[in-house]
Amino acid sequence: MELRGLNDKQLEAVKATEGRVRIIAGAGSGKTRVLAYRYAYLVDVLGIDPGNILCLTFTNKAAAEMRNRINRLIGGEHASDFICTIHSFCVKFLREEIFRLGYPKTFQILDEEDMKAIAKEAFEENGLERKESTVERYLKDFYKIKAFSAGAYIEGFLLPGAPEEIDAATLQYIHNKCQPKTYELFKSTMARQRKYLSLDFEDLISFTLHILNNFPDVRTKWQRKMNYVMVDEVQDCNARDWEIYEILSARHGNLFLVGDPDQNIYEWRGACLEKFLECRPQTDIIMAQNYRSTTTILDAANSIIENNDMRIPKDLYTQNETGWPITHFHGKDDRQEADWISKQITSLREGGSEYSDFAVLVRSSYLTRAVEQSFMRNKISYVIWGGVRFFERKEIKDSLSYLRLIAFDDDMAFKRIANVPSRKIGNKSMKTIAETAADRGCSLFEALRLLASTKAFAKEPVRKFIELVDTARTLSQDMTISNLMEFVLANSGLNDLYRNDEEEERLENLNELIQSIKIYETDHKEDEISLETYLQDIALYTNIDNDKGKNHVKIMTVHQSKGLEFPYVFIAGLSDGIMPNKRSVRERKKKAMEEERRLMYVAVTRAEKRLFLTESEGYSVQGGFNKVPSRFLREIKEHLMVTEGHMDEDLWNRAAVFSRAMDAECGLAFIAPRNEFLEGDEVIHDHFGNGIIRNIYDDGEYCEVEFWESGLRSLKTEKLRKA
Repeated sequence: MELRGLNDKQLEAVKATEGRVRIIAGAGSGKTRVLAYRYAYLVDVLGIDPGNILCLTFTNKAAAEMRNRINRLIGGEHASDFICTIHSFCVKFLREEIFRLGYPKTFQILDEEDMKAIAKEAFEENGLERKESTVERYLKDFYKIKAFSAGAYIEGFLLPGAPEEIDAATLQYIHNKCQPKTYELFKSTMARQRKYLSLDFEDLISFTLHILNNFPDVRTKWQRKMNYVMVDEVQDCNARDWEIYEILSARHGNLFLVGDPDQNIYEWRGACLEKFLECRPQTDIIMAQNYRSTTTILDAANSIIENNDMRIPKDLYTQNETGWPITHFHGKDDRQEADWISKQITSLREGGSEYSDFAVLVRSSYLTRAVEQSFMRNKISYVIWGGVRFFERKEIKDSLSYLRLIAFDDDMAFKRIANVPSRKIGNKSMKTIAETAADRGCSLFEALRLLASTKAFAKEPVRKFIELVDTARTLSQDMTISNLMEFVLANSGLNDLYRNDEEEERLENLNELIQSIKIYETDHKEDEISLETYLQDIALYTNIDNDKGKNHVKIMTVHQSKGLEFPYVFIAGLSDGIMPNKRSVRERKKKAMEEERRLMYVAVTRAEKRLFLTESEGYSVQGGFNKVPSRFLREIKEHLMVTEGHMDEDLWNRAAVFSRAMDAECGLAFIAPRNEFLEGDEVIHDHFGNGIIRNIYDDGEYCEVEFWESGLRSLKTEKLRKA
């Protein structure tokens, strides 16, 4: 087969067929190409039967792409069914082996809706209220319990004759970490799974491991079958995934692991980065040549990620051009920041680019609001990649529907929120309300008021709902719209609904909605505005025409951007506390800080031609702090970046103070800059020239330097480089 298109490291990886091989594949270095060529090399050159090669990818889409590439290389449809995700492999395995546990090979696989239905049955059996939100919250605990027990729940509940009890450690975990009655619900749910002989996604892994660990003949059979095991995106695999790889490759010892520790952004979901870092390969290959980005973009990515400790050192490089400097924009508020992004896109489009060439990346979904509104004002076509537009999100539409009911007595708004949160106004009650409204010629809300004294509607939640709307209508005459929204969220139960269900993202979106209303009020402080005029203006954003074509700017979170690439990338909302995310760092300390830096690295390496980094001043309602530029901006070497927008001279100093305060609050010790100097070191400053360090203070962040031409200066250590 033809291998001339591979570089030296790629070729070395393709030909490393035997033993335990680890490939550190940097962003844009061609790892998918290497995996496909290595598979084809095993089949075409070594003559290995495709049925003896297991090639595992992270997503079904990646598996399909891999299969297509391999078939093009080896000709025809020769690639085996074992190019798949770990879950797909487990299904194939269990179809052959699950009969050993008393299950039929036609066992049912339960999806999310199936599990909700089973959970609702468990709630009814235990005499508990089964609100949708309560069921979803319980299922989160349910999967955490299964993960914690590491498969012990199978013998405890799912095998024929199981004692229906869990091990002591898991039972203690349930009592410490879960809601009351969770254990009873867990037992009921497990009983239904066993009754239906059904498995959820968590069970696919657990049952596979259970059979491999308890049936030596099966283990030997599959170890003989899998001569070569290849795994993509290994940095994102969890401990039980690793256990399957290790068992299957134990006989032949041929385990080919491909990944990038610097792109591990799923530790919070159980990914075991340490496994990849400490896997002791017989062959170790680092693929650092990037085919995607300019030298400037890669140098910026390298200067950020080198501040992490949990990694295998490598510097991405490329033979591509140096490219444009990275542009950093500092705005006075998030509207100015978003409008600057719109201006750059408009300008580049006039130069011949398409909307589809652009991506705007954010740390959290609530940050899309200002960008979306700016795009709408400037008629820029966009799509929320893998998500929902801000003003189309459920919690936003619910909140605005309350305001519409208050302002206009809107029937559509009433239908949407009369039972949100639950007030026991079901379909039958809504039908009665509609019939009464038709008979009396009044609105649905007025019909509810008329029915409130009847037996079917004489409920405390209904009375409070009517009282809320009436009170809000009175308050709306004198109260600001933002204060009215806060009143409604607090007294309708919407805030409690999402807080109790730990819907952090929805709460962030509600806070962002209030912030957007305050901005609206500020922008129109010279005008006479009312609740009615606000709702009429906001209709622009809630009823915007959604073009179904493909030529859109893509807005997405950094997590959603992984594996994608775009000519022009904007990373917005780069404020310390937002990125890195303060809440994550508070919960998981240094591990989270390093993961946040890896997120920044992933975001930067999505860009091919140009990279734009934006942030703004103002108050972060979600974080509860005044915004300052992210530490990740300060980690980029100064000569790689130009800054636009007016910045106070002291802003970088304030940002450094904020970072130290945030780290202290989150339980992180201050870490001096990696490029640490000693007194007496000769250094270079881009403006002052050569000098020698006379004193270092503030934990290494500042120093005094005696420059040959300009004398003694006090300045930030990060502005220096060794002579």
